[in-house]
Amino acid sequence: MGPYIELHPQNPQLRLIRRAAEAIRAGAVIAYPTDSCYALGCHIGDKDALERVRRIRQADRHHHFTLMCRDLTEIGRYARIDTWQFRLLKAGTPGPYTFLMPATRETPRRLQHEKRRTIGIRVPDHVVPRMLLAELGEPIMTSTLVLPGDDQPLNDAREIQARLAHDLDLVLDGGPCGLEPTTVVDLAVQPPAVLRVGKGDLARLGLAASGR
Repeated sequence: MGPYIELHPQNPQLRLIRRAAEAIRAGAVIAYPTDSCYALGCHIGDKDALERVRRIRQADRHHHFTLMCRDLTEIGRYARIDTWQFRLLKAGTPGPYTFLMPATRETPRRLQHEKRRTIGIRVPDHVVPRMLLAELGEPIMTSTLVLPGDDQPLNDAREIQARLAHDLDLVLDGGPCGLEPTTVVDLAVQPPAVLRVGKGDLARLGLAASGR
C-alpha cells in the first residue's frame, strides 16, 4: 500500500507538499484533491506513469488527458491561444473548468488526443494542487479519478487508498472536495463547444450548454 499523507485542508504543510512533489518527479502516480473532485496525477514527461494512469482509468488513445497548470502563462507554453480563446481562459481560471486546446510542440504527443492533437488544460482553484504546482515548477498530467464501472468520482481519500492500494504510490488527503467533475469546453473549435456541464458555471464564461 502506497504512502498516505493527511494534509490540513486550508493550510497544507509545505514539507508534505514537497514530499509529494519529489514523489511525482521520481515517477509516482498520485491521487490528490482539486476544486472539482479527486484526480490522478503524474509527471508530464513520465511515459510509464502515464501508462499506469491509463490502466487505472482503462482509457484508450482518444482519451483527453489534462495538464493541471499554475496560470495562463504556463498554459501558453503547452497550448496555442488566440485572442478569443484567451478571453474565455481568463474568465474561467482559476476554476473548475477544463479547456480543450490545440497543443503546441512543447506538449508530449502521447498526452495529446491522437487524431485532433488537442490537450486538456486547467488551472485549479484549490490550495493543494496550487502549492504542488508551485513546488514542481511545471504542469501535472492529470485525469479525474473515476474508476471503470463507477458513476461518480471517488471523493474519500481513505476509500481511494483502499481501492487503489496496489495502483497508487501516494494519496494526498485534503478532505472531501466534491463529486462533480469540471465543466469541459472545447476551444479547438469556433464557436466553442460545451462538451460537459459540470461544476463550473457556464454563465461565468458567457456560454450556454449548446455552445456560444
